[in-house]
Amino acid sequence: MSSLAVAVICGGPSAEANVSRTSAKAVAAALAQAGHRPTLLELEPSLAPALAAGGFDVAFPVTHGPLGEDGCLQGMLEVFDLPYVGSGVLASALAASKPHAKALFRSAGLPVADEVVVRAGEPPLAAVAALGGAVVVKPASGGSAIGTTRLTPDSSPDAVRAAFDAAFAVDTVVLVERFVKGHEVTCGVLEGDSGPTALPPTLITSHAAQWYDFTSRYAAGGSSHQCPAPLPPRVTERVQAVALGAFRALDCRDLGRVDFVVGEGDDPSGVVLLEINTLPGMTGTSLYPEAAAATGVDFATLCSGLARRAHARPRRTRPAQLPMP
Repeated sequence: MSSLAVAVICGGPSAEANVSRTSAKAVAAALAQAGHRPTLLELEPSLAPALAAGGFDVAFPVTHGPLGEDGCLQGMLEVFDLPYVGSGVLASALAASKPHAKALFRSAGLPVADEVVVRAGEPPLAAVAALGGAVVVKPASGGSAIGTTRLTPDSSPDAVRAAFDAAFAVDTVVLVERFVKGHEVTCGVLEGDSGPTALPPTLITSHAAQWYDFTSRYAAGGSSHQCPAPLPPRVTERVQAVALGAFRALDCRDLGRVDFVVGEGDDPSGVVLLEINTLPGMTGTSLYPEAAAATGVDFATLCSGLARRAHARPRRTRPAQLPMP
């Protein structure tokens, strides 16, 4: 197979920029190992001329958060008519907005937690009280648990305000979700020629905190992962089915990672969908490549396959321009 010139794009004006850069270095190394010619590029104004002059065959966004994961970068790549790994503009934008994604998940019959959306100037205490006090407060966009806080029914008004301040520091819209007790589980989706396939689910146990926060995600020893997750067969089947349902509900493409809370026991109704990540992390502690490896797909093969799939995708047709009457 021929070698591809790959623009590996990372960084950007996001709190997750350093996570992105760490992932991008790993992806670039994997692509080089597979025989491709990767170039690391930053998501900044100089990206456009670099793409125009670079002679790239395909782009591999490894970006997280605003501009890189929410359809903005994808729109730029569409303008350049440069094929790229991952979901298109609309799916990326929908997945990046948790309230919009949840609305589509709910309409597709997928199991989600009750929520209240709060905008600047609206009373946060009322939203928390409406859901019973045991809630998770998170920015409506962004990932890596940045700006996310768990509250309990006995949290003080000051603690509630601090939680909303942390979330509003990331986004102007905040999502308040009813807290669901259970195990933290994630399930990757990898699309091939025959369609999307759910990877084995992963059970996450956090060590740095009581839940899977930023430190637990990225610090060495911050968490442990079991893949395949030791779940009852019916629960595993339900997790994988809902992961595929979430992927299809937003019309995602190539890859995604779907996060869940899963209750105790063997009742599939205990599976609750949280969100989908259209550009999952690719660091040394990341869940998605770990799950792919559990199916026998090593990291170099995974990255090369994603790049080749994007490069082989049919290009956008350019319609004939109609003359003005």
